[in-house]
Amino acid sequence: MTSECSPRFLASDNTSGICPEAMEYLLEANRSDDLAYGNDLWTARAADRFREMFDYDCDVFFVFNGTAANSLALSAMGRSYHSVICHELAHIETDECGGPEFFSNGAKLLTSPGANGKLTPEGIEALVTKRSDIHYPKPKVVSLTQATEVGTLYSREELMAIRAVADKHDLRLHMDGARFANACASLNASPAELTWQVGVDALCFSGTKNGLAFGEAILFFNRELAEDFSYRCKQAGQLASKMRFVSAPWLGLLESGAWLTNAQHANAMARYLSEGLQALPGVSLMFPTEANSVFVELPPPAIEALKAKGWTFYTFIGAGGARFVCAWNTTVELLDQLLADVREVIA
Repeated sequence: MTSECSPRFLASDNTSGICPEAMEYLLEANRSDDLAYGNDLWTARAADRFREMFDYDCDVFFVFNGTAANSLALSAMGRSYHSVICHELAHIETDECGGPEFFSNGAKLLTSPGANGKLTPEGIEALVTKRSDIHYPKPKVVSLTQATEVGTLYSREELMAIRAVADKHDLRLHMDGARFANACASLNASPAELTWQVGVDALCFSGTKNGLAFGEAILFFNRELAEDFSYRCKQAGQLASKMRFVSAPWLGLLESGAWLTNAQHANAMARYLSEGLQALPGVSLMFPTEANSVFVELPPPAIEALKAKGWTFYTFIGAGGARFVCAWNTTVELLDQLLADVREVIA
């Protein structure tokens, strides 16, 4: 059924606009010319600001999108005959069109189940020890998604347990931080406490879902893995000629603190929505609401009725059901409209 209603967006935090802090710095970077290909002052300042925020002398690179960030980072962390262990619902497995395998020239993804979208030390151990012969792609990297594809979070204790099994088998640790800011906000943890302090070798930090128009940052805490990484970015078409327009908005998020306040707001809106939905008859929560995503089971006719009313949301991410995602600019008024419509369609 085609809706004649104006669309109301809760499908993804990708649908939101540019936050004011990012826009301000973007316009400021446009006031004067600067050097190309990342040799500008804005990119240097943004990279230094990341190092200050993480309290670590990491190598920092900027690319256009998350698929490129994950794929290129993973390609630098292993060889073509290696494998990457990830959760069966991980974005690199389900939604990146084979990008990690393509850019690594064939490194295979090995998937493991796990409750609430999270890998476990036992699941990793099972894949590493499954076989040791030369016909099996040698496990080399563990990839974690923080927050996960179903909106849950790895605690510091869980991350350290995974690092322990990684150390046991000489595995590198990659973190897909598409909603890393939301994880920091929800866990009340510093970026350092959720990355290098628990043994993460490389982080892909999303700006797009946090208030930018485009742009992801790749941080290598294990700097040996970043050798010649700029060449990988160039070869993959990820070296922006006017890089300052990628990095300056990032600087807006970092210097103003909006990277965190945006995430705190999105998380608060998700909690508000989650509590409201759970209070309705016929609605059940599929996963704990720990970041900015809410997964619920709704009757199929209710799902179709909501779409007919103009609501945008996904039903194929996670393990079915409906996913609603809140962003830096989501309002209580919008969520109240959704709750009223859900109440109506399930009545």
